[in-house]
Amino acid sequence: HVQLVESGGGSVRAGTSLTLTCVTSGYTDDGHCMGWFRQVPGKQREKVALIGSDRATHYSQSVKGRFTISKDSAKNTLYLRMSSLKPEDSAMYYCASRVGSCVYDDYRRYDSWGQGTQVTVS
Repeated sequence: HVQLVESGGGSVRAGTSLTLTCVTSGYTDDGHCMGWFRQVPGKQREKVALIGSDRATHYSQSVKGRFTISKDSAKNTLYLRMSSLKPEDSAMYYCASRVGSCVYDDYRRYDSWGQGTQVTVS
């Protein structure tokens, strides 16, 4: 049974940093693409950052250069380091995974999800 549990969200001031954590259980990350998505009410869930089993990373244009995705396979943990936060980064952030590569940005291609952690930037 695959489980993903996010933590680390909160309310912060613009320009500051925050690190989200996603602890996974029930599988190894070999052969999986893992990532972070975000969603605001009334809008579609969007990709933020992905990391493949080869550790290749992919970022949305809006966060490139400010956010860093990484993982610690020994700890079954995925991270998202967010720097220079902007009010438009405010959203519910979700950890997700799928079997296979990170070729898809569409959230509907990802089959395992965490419950989400709220980030509010003011």
